[in-house]
Formats: sequence, C-alpha cells, structure tokens
Amino acid sequence: MNRKKKMNKLLNTKIKKANAKLQTKNKPRYIAKADRVVNSEAE
Repeated sequence: MNRKKKMNKLLNTKIKKANAKLQTKNKPRYIAKADRVVNSEAE
C-alpha cells in the first residue's frame, strides 16, 4: 500500500469512529428473555 492510501485509510477510520460516537443511541437497551420473565413475575 502506498503512503497516501495508508494515511487516508487511517484518517477515514478515525473520522468514522468520531462520527459514530456523536450519533445518539435511540435503541432501547436489550433485556434478556430470562430477565424479562423475572421482572414480569416481580410486578
């Protein structure tokens, strides 16, 4: 791999990681099936 390509690849990966951190997480946290059963029995 030539130098320019290597540098661009590194920069792009850093940019991608930074953008991923900025995205808000709208997905609810996963709750295991066994935990759901325990929680429903408690209520």
